[in-house]
Amino acid sequence: MAVNFGSKRIVVGAHYGLRDWLAQRVTAVLMALFTLVLLAQVILFQGPIGYDKWAGIFSAQWMKALTFSVIVALLYHAWVGIRDIWMDYIKPVSVRLSLQVFSIVWLVSCAGWAIQVLWRL
Repeated sequence: MAVNFGSKRIVVGAHYGLRDWLAQRVTAVLMALFTLVLLAQVILFQGPIGYDKWAGIFSAQWMKALTFSVIVALLYHAWVGIRDIWMDYIKPVSVRLSLQVFSIVWLVSCAGWAIQVLWRL
């Protein structure tokens, strides 16, 4: 009787491989670069930074576009991490699905709030 090892492979959990690993790294690098750009602008200002100077940093269209892309990157970065946690540690499908839906709603709400704050400046 021949034994066929590995013929019934079960794939479960949040093991999406290279795509998600790379997405986490790329979004982290983008967020780190944004932080450096923001710190450079804050350091270049002389004196205390009040609302006017802070609003001035984000008034340029290129900074708004960069901030928007970082917000999107942050949301995707958070989604990949949260989804992996839910898939790895929450076994009942109904609870996991509920947590994933709640997470999506929460992240989209945070994005809306962040964009509203950004374009209000």
